[in-house]
Amino acid sequence: MMSTAPTATVTLSIDDQEVTVPKGTTLLNAAKEIGIEIPTMCHLKELAPDGSCRMCVVEVEGGRKGGLVTACTAHAQEGMIIHTNNKKVADSRRFVLDLLLSNHKLECFSCAQNGDCKLQDYSMVYGLTDTSFSGKRQAPNQIDDTNPFFTYDPEKCIMCRACARVCQLRQGRDVISISNRGFDTKMLPCFGEDWKLSGCESCGNCVSVCPTGALSVKDSVNFRKWETSKVKTTCPHCGTGCQVNLLVKNNVIVGAEPANGPANKNMLCVKGKFASYKFVASGDRLQTPLIKREGKFEEASWDEALELVSKKFKYLKNNYGPDSLAGFSCSRSTNEDNFIFEKMVRTAFGSNNVDNCARVCHSASVHGLANTLGSGAMTNTIEDITTDVDVIMLVGSNPTEAHPVIGLQIRQAVQNGTKLIVVDPRKIDLVKNSELHLQVKAGTNVAFANGIMNVILNEGLEDEKFIQERTEGYEELKELVADYTPDVVAKICEIEEEDLIRAARLYANAKKAPIIYCLGVTEHSTGTKGVMSMSNMAMLVGKLGRPGCGVNPLRGQNNVQGACDMGCSPFDFPDYQKVANEKIRQKFKKAWQTPLSSNTGMTSTQVLPAATKGDVKGLYIFGEDPVVTDPDVSHVRDALKKLDFLVVQELFMTETAKYADVVLPGAAFAEKDGTFTNTERRIQRIRKAVDAPGAAREDYKVFCDIASKMGYPMHYEHPSEIMDEIAYLVPNFAGVNYKRLKQENGLQWPCKSLDDPGTPIMHVGEFARGKGLFKAIPYQPAQELPDNKYPYLMSTGRMLYHYNTRSMTGRTPGINEISNKSYIEVNAESATQLGINHGDKVKVSSRRGSIETFAKVGDRVREDSVFMTFHFQDGNVNEITNAVYDDIAIIPEYKVCAVSIEPLKNKVSESR
Repeated sequence: MMSTAPTATVTLSIDDQEVTVPKGTTLLNAAKEIGIEIPTMCHLKELAPDGSCRMCVVEVEGGRKGGLVTACTAHAQEGMIIHTNNKKVADSRRFVLDLLLSNHKLECFSCAQNGDCKLQDYSMVYGLTDTSFSGKRQAPNQIDDTNPFFTYDPEKCIMCRACARVCQLRQGRDVISISNRGFDTKMLPCFGEDWKLSGCESCGNCVSVCPTGALSVKDSVNFRKWETSKVKTTCPHCGTGCQVNLLVKNNVIVGAEPANGPANKNMLCVKGKFASYKFVASGDRLQTPLIKREGKFEEASWDEALELVSKKFKYLKNNYGPDSLAGFSCSRSTNEDNFIFEKMVRTAFGSNNVDNCARVCHSASVHGLANTLGSGAMTNTIEDITTDVDVIMLVGSNPTEAHPVIGLQIRQAVQNGTKLIVVDPRKIDLVKNSELHLQVKAGTNVAFANGIMNVILNEGLEDEKFIQERTEGYEELKELVADYTPDVVAKICEIEEEDLIRAARLYANAKKAPIIYCLGVTEHSTGTKGVMSMSNMAMLVGKLGRPGCGVNPLRGQNNVQGACDMGCSPFDFPDYQKVANEKIRQKFKKAWQTPLSSNTGMTSTQVLPAATKGDVKGLYIFGEDPVVTDPDVSHVRDALKKLDFLVVQELFMTETAKYADVVLPGAAFAEKDGTFTNTERRIQRIRKAVDAPGAAREDYKVFCDIASKMGYPMHYEHPSEIMDEIAYLVPNFAGVNYKRLKQENGLQWPCKSLDDPGTPIMHVGEFARGKGLFKAIPYQPAQELPDNKYPYLMSTGRMLYHYNTRSMTGRTPGINEISNKSYIEVNAESATQLGINHGDKVKVSSRRGSIETFAKVGDRVREDSVFMTFHFQDGNVNEITNAVYDDIAIIPEYKVCAVSIEPLKNKVSESR
């Protein structure tokens, strides 16, 4: 191993304290090393220094121009003597504050930021209560409160530009800039429009860095910071795993702030900042058990409800067998809840009929990557694949809407020189940041990947050494992709040959180039094969087990990764230990001290048809809403009606809960302790911030009570005890416990011992399966293609402002103000031919039925294609999606569905 050259250092004196720091360290950071805090207002530690506020001035003894320099921009030099708070420095800062106050509206008592304002704090420190200057000021009464979440008051702005810098350099939007001159200077959104009319996406990151009350959250008028306590937790929305501080006043969450987590680095999206907590205190939370009697729900005690549930499930088990029962677990709840749920199903129910919603999104990743690499998880970290990389190949993923904080990091990467290749049937937001957009036809990912590999092999760009030493199956792959020449693939994918060739060269020649993909690859009848094709491309050029590379599926929900890890699968015990393996069954049988079924269970997409036929009699649904989320939902409703007994454990009376015989009130993420595992395999804590409403209970405790009443005793005093059991049974979690999870960055599995720091990059040196497996995969068209009656190819996906069924985001008024109804994206040329205008109400039909929605006309989709989100109950797209599924992972084909569109007479203008 080569020795690393020692870091050059300098030694200096700061306020009579000697300190040695690396050469290039700023005076601000050098002072922090010895516990000296220098005041700042414009400084953002994640960005290069700006030096605009001048509050951080310090004196350099013997320095030029009076010796005063800004500590955030000046670098430490050998032998420097620095004074951070002498009279000259204090007078300078006092003068700066005096100037700022001269153009600042002084209304501290009524200001929402009272007690949380740097200008106020520093003015008190330096003894200023008013300005000594008089004359012209910023004009009054310019408040802009058009944004649903925050207010802008130019009279309180100190022109530090923190808002503009975070928007441009971190969020990557560049919405805010300085406008006008002199006393009329102010920070304004683009083109000087009202905030509501600008390109602002309401992430709130500008508000989080504002040092005064110029930008303030509207809800902050209801509290002062000193009245609140702060609880650090993990955001409950997408799989990014952002760290967030919840602000709590009188057992109510009143706000949220970004925390410094490894995945988000003090950034949040609109959902994390403004919609991660409103639903917790929503007035329509379920607060007591409900039992349906004669078609109507009636309140019941926990004893009565649990007695009925256990009695009914025992009856069905004894009379129809254990496999007449099934359970759907919750990918939004904790690892601990999911572990106990699958344990309840396997032990008390006696069945392996347990699943979670990964079945309908990322089960293809689990099966595909486990088959080719030995582990079905993201190979690298979010930071690794968005920092210091040459090329990013983004396939079937729209991170600026589905994983916004990852999306902003990709935009930052492009700003820093990374070339972005977007492979997507839609013109997603990141296309404008991309080097190349391959607008492939939906359902042609396998052909695209084979075409990329054909070019790589024909031009000799493959990594022969890596292939020889670390892979198998290469010759079969090479033979198959020989037929996928650029001209052939261009016709299949309906793209330009030159673009395919250029994409292959960019990816293969890059030193660091990750593949990032999402549901646009997995949610197909060939989804698992699409995932394997991503793996094939990476192995062919040796881009696995290396920094800045890998195959990286972005998991959709906050704990989809964790629910799969915890064994909420009909095929797997926790940690993907196979149910079919006798040795593994004996291991769990011994640990759980009860016989376990050897029958491989049914997936959720198999359970519902089995219920229709009468084979499944009882179903326990925890935190899922298949009446809204599953394809061809008319069949879902029929299946639920056929059940003998349905239990739903939820926060709200969802569409699925309405079909239940018993509804049990659960606890939200902010009302319990536990862990989530994010998309990069990072296990992070969630912490109880408030009490659950009414009689609602922590979910794992309910499962324990039901199992106990059915004859399998279970009890845990705290979720940490559950994690200890997980660590005992799960090799990849063996080094995980709550004490170790106190560290700031959590732990990434595999973490196999108490001294294992975790695994940021997988497959270094050797794949989890030994050698990586190339899979020779021919292209197969989607199972449903357009025809004369249904001429448009429809795909579905997420949008920025809402999350899944809107059960959480739909309870945030500001979110609904921005987006409150369904829509279908239609190409402008197609809309003209159909006689449809932007905002018109339209009827969308497939072979399974029809829905009504509103047209969003533009150029984001191809002329032969349309797109819908699945968030809205009006125009629920899953009424018409196709329930055919991948024959390996049993995952539905949400991304390809043939539809027709026709205009309706009544027209309603679309809300943004």
